[in-house]
Amino acid sequence: MDLEVKVGEVHVLMGPNGSGKSTLAQVVAGAPQFKVQSAKFKFEKHDLTKLTPDKRAKLGIFLGMQHPVEVPGVSVFAFLRKAKSARSMNYEVRIKNKKNHNSKFMTRNSASQFREELKKYMAELRLPEDFLRRALNEGFSGGEKKRNEILQMMALKPKLVILDEIDSGLDVDGLKLVTSALKRFAISNPRSAIILITHYARILKYLKADQVHIMVEGKIVKSGKMGLAKQVEDGGYQSFSPLSS
Repeated sequence: MDLEVKVGEVHVLMGPNGSGKSTLAQVVAGAPQFKVQSAKFKFEKHDLTKLTPDKRAKLGIFLGMQHPVEVPGVSVFAFLRKAKSARSMNYEVRIKNKKNHNSKFMTRNSASQFREELKKYMAELRLPEDFLRRALNEGFSGGEKKRNEILQMMALKPKLVILDEIDSGLDVDGLKLVTSALKRFAISNPRSAIILITHYARILKYLKADQVHIMVEGKIVKSGKMGLAKQVEDGGYQSFSPLSS
């Protein structure tokens, strides 16, 4: 399969269960349980193939997980502050200055400044005031887990955002909150690209996509504009199956 996502674009990847959507997302992010035998992953001018997940993240690749992991004992704020610090220590700068031990990386925001920034994002996502003190994803509702993934995206400002079924587990109000946050992110970060993985076209009622791709049995079988999602909504994926041709 071939997939090219350009700067500033929003792409939607749809397909039935088991079609390979989540696997593709995790492979791009560098999940170690997958062995890549033959592929080329280019991000800007970088070959991702041999880069570890942390180095891919420092380049600006972000994966919003379908099933976020609970991390007892680590607060949301501590996690985000550490991630922000690591993201600021840009991998490109590390490569350029790896022989210069006196080089200084990007200055970190103070804890208070960063906390205030997060509170602004939390207000947009309607997360409670004590959210930053809670253990990461521990005891979170399904909607809180998904909004926490969006909070991470807003805080880290990645160049490539991959959201794996961010709409699952959300009611209508939650979906509107998440898509509104995505719209604001896209406007505030015009150099960032977004890939949305979903089963359903309902998210496109609130968010415009540049391209829609249908994935079946590990292959992108059709690409098009917003009308393609409507075709799926009306007739399901049966017409895209290889057996139907």
